[in-house]
Parts: sequence; C-alpha cells; structure tokens
Amino acid sequence: MKDFKDRVAVVTGGASGIGRGMAEKFLDVGMKVVLADIDEGKLDQTVHSFESSGAKVLGVPTDVSRAEQVEALAHKTLDTFGAVHVLCNNAGVGYGGRSSWEVPLEGWSWVLSVNLMGVVYGIHTFLPIMLEENTESHVVNTASLAGAVINPINIPYGVSKHAVVALSESVHTELQNRDTKVKISVLCPGPVNTDIMKSSERNRPDTVPAPPELTEEESLFRRAYEIWLERGLDPKDVGRQVLDAIREERFYVITHDFNTFIEQRIRNLIDEKNPEPILPPQDLLDIVQELMGNSKG
Repeated sequence: MKDFKDRVAVVTGGASGIGRGMAEKFLDVGMKVVLADIDEGKLDQTVHSFESSGAKVLGVPTDVSRAEQVEALAHKTLDTFGAVHVLCNNAGVGYGGRSSWEVPLEGWSWVLSVNLMGVVYGIHTFLPIMLEENTESHVVNTASLAGAVINPINIPYGVSKHAVVALSESVHTELQNRDTKVKISVLCPGPVNTDIMKSSERNRPDTVPAPPELTEEESLFRRAYEIWLERGLDPKDVGRQVLDAIREERFYVITHDFNTFIEQRIRNLIDEKNPEPILPPQDLLDIVQELMGNSKG
C-alpha cells in the first residue's frame, strides 16, 4: 500500500502505548482512524486530543476478548467510514512473573483471551470484509520479541505472543496462496516506553486474581524491567516502522536487534539441542545492578 490518504485504519489497544503511536503516524499521512480500547477514560482523552487537531477519529470502547464486541467494532467502523484498509490487532496484557505452574488458571485464560483470541477475533471478523472490498489492505498483528525467543519471564505472555507469530505466519501463507490484495505483518517490538504493566493491572477483571506475590529478588527484577521499558523506544518510532512495513509489504517488523537470541533458539531447533537458559539483555542487567547498588547505598 502506497497511498494512505483517506484510507481507514482500525487500531485495538489504541488509546495508549504502541497503539496510539501507530494511530499518530496513520493520522500524519492523512488516514481516518478508529481507536478501540477497553479503558474508556483513556480512550476518550486520546480521541479528544486527536480531534482537537482536526483529525478524523472514532473511538469505540472494545474488549477484544469478546467476539461480539469485535464484531460491533467492525460494524461501527463501516457505518462511520464505509471501509477498512488497515487493521492493527494490537491490544495486549501481561500477567504473572512467577513460574508457569504458579500462575492461576484464570490468569492464563485472561492473557490468552486478550493476546491471542483478540487477534483471532480480529482476523475472523475483519479479514472477510477486507477480502470482499478487494482493494489494497493490510493487517498488522502485534506480537513481541518474546514471541520469537525463549522467554523464561512472564510465561503466559510469551506463550500468547509465540502463538500470534505462528498465526500471522500461517495467515501470510494463506493470503499468498489466494493471491489477494490483503497483506499482513507481525510486529515484534522489544522494549518500548509504554505503561503495559500498569495498564494490565488496572484493566485486570475482578474474576482474575492478583498474580502471586513476588519474592524480594523478583520484585527487584520487576522494577528493573519497568525502568527498561521506560527507557525504551518511543511508541511513535514503532508506528513509523509499522508504516514503513505496510508500504514495503514487509512481514516481520522487528524493532530491536535481538538476532543473537533469535539465532540461538533457531539453531537449537535445527541441531535438535535442548533449550538453553539465556541471560537477559545487557542493558536490562545493567539496570538490575543499578538498583542493587542503590539498595545497598
């Protein structure tokens, strides 16, 4: 897709973080944008902010873990703008931080219902519409670098993101076999300055218990991880990379160089070697050391 002016983009999880960053870049090139988010207060704020600058924006409160709400999102998009040309299945949550067997089943179910089934519902609902329109269109599924490497941290999140990568690769092949005008990308961001950890806590349903209490060491690492994200890429830079990928019809959108970690996993598969423990990225370890030094001081 080369011409974006007056095209319509739908972005789930669009009120903040990467979703908002993508929306900003889409608006910069003249698109109309539908923002979907479960956080109605933040959604209203974001829509008002965009509209005040003259942008054509529609906000639709949406829980992507519910198929009927994703269908309602599609209907409102078509009723308002008449078409959809870019779909960003971006909404996501994190949960846990303990061993996989210590994570409550309700936590597993919630993460998979949002991070994986939210993407499934998006594809199931919107892709037939885009195929029927028979015009240049693009789907962007937000996974994570945690979906491309061995991930011993926040296991449900990593599992869900591996599934999104696998699903996206399969849909890419299906679309190629049909020779359609619809293309697809999978976004695998590294550290990005978003509030996903706090927003996940804020939006966690009452039916999902709080994650198990962390040990002192785990709490230190969690704080380091939060700082790592705060120092990460600006969401608008991610939006720019996504826009470039849509222009280039490029499938993989990987925001950071994690090639060493990706290569290790692929090499183990090829050589039929057992998975090997991996150290966190050096810049994350440096933050851990900073915090440990501060606590001693």
